[in-house]
Amino acid sequence: MEHYICTTCGTQHAESEEPPKACAICGDARQYVNPAGQGWTTMARLRRSHRSSVAREDGGLIGIGMAPDFAIGQRALLVRSPGGNVLWDCVALLDDGLAEMIHALGGIRAIAISHPHYYTTMVEWAHAFDAPVFLHAADREWVMRPDPAIEHWEGDAREIGDGMTLLRLGGHFAGGTVLHWAGGAEGRGALLSGDVLQVSPDRRHVSFMYSFPNHLPLPAATVRRIAAAVEPFAFERVFGAWWGLAVRADARDAVRRSADRYVDLVEGNGPVT
Repeated sequence: MEHYICTTCGTQHAESEEPPKACAICGDARQYVNPAGQGWTTMARLRRSHRSSVAREDGGLIGIGMAPDFAIGQRALLVRSPGGNVLWDCVALLDDGLAEMIHALGGIRAIAISHPHYYTTMVEWAHAFDAPVFLHAADREWVMRPDPAIEHWEGDAREIGDGMTLLRLGGHFAGGTVLHWAGGAEGRGALLSGDVLQVSPDRRHVSFMYSFPNHLPLPAATVRRIAAAVEPFAFERVFGAWWGLAVRADARDAVRRSADRYVDLVEGNGPVT
C-alpha cells in the first residue's frame, strides 16, 4: 500500500494498492491533467530523484523548496517565532536532512496552507513534527488524504498565536487563505500569500486569478472584496509562492493599487487597444 503523489500538482492521496485512476485536483478547471497522461510517484521515489533546497528569504523567514522543480514548483516558508515556528504552505518532499534541520531550529508548532494546490504531503509533515494543519473548511472537499491532524477552521479569520492570523480571502479557491504576520518586516507586518495574491514579476503589484495556468480571471466584485479584507491590516511586504517573488516595500498600497488596476481592466475602463 502506498500514498501516491500526483506528479502534476504534487498532492498526496489516501493509501491504496494501485495509483488512483485520476487526480481530482488536476481535473478541476483551476489546474490541468498532464497532456502526456496522469502520472504518480511516492515519497520514497522523490527522495531518490529530488533534494530539498533551503534559503533565507527575509528576517525570520526560511524558504523551503525542491530541486529540480516538482509539480507546481512553489516553495514553502518557515516562519521562525519565539512562540514556535509555523510552516506556511507545503512542498511534496520531506527528507531526513531537512527534517533534522527544522528540528534543530525548534521544529514546527503549526502548519497553515493557502489553498489545495499546495496541500501536497501535508500529512507527512504533520506527523513528522507533531503539528496540526490549519485548512479552511470551505476547501474540505479537496483534501485527498484525510487525517486527524487536519483542523478545518471556519469564518474569515483565525488567530494561530504569536501575532499570526489566517485570513480567508477566497477568490482562487473558496477557502483561499493568506497569513498576516504582525511581526514580519521588522514589525511593520507581512502577508504570506501563496498565489491567492499572486506577486507580479515587477515586484510592485499583485494579481488575482481563478486559474493561473488556464488564464481564468476573477470577477471585479471578488477582487474588491479581497482588497477590502486585507485593508485593515498593516503590512509592508507580501511574500508570494515562488523564490524571490515578494513586494518588499509599501505592499499594502501595492495591493490597493493592483486591485484598482484589475477592476478597471475587467470592467472595461482600462487602456483601449
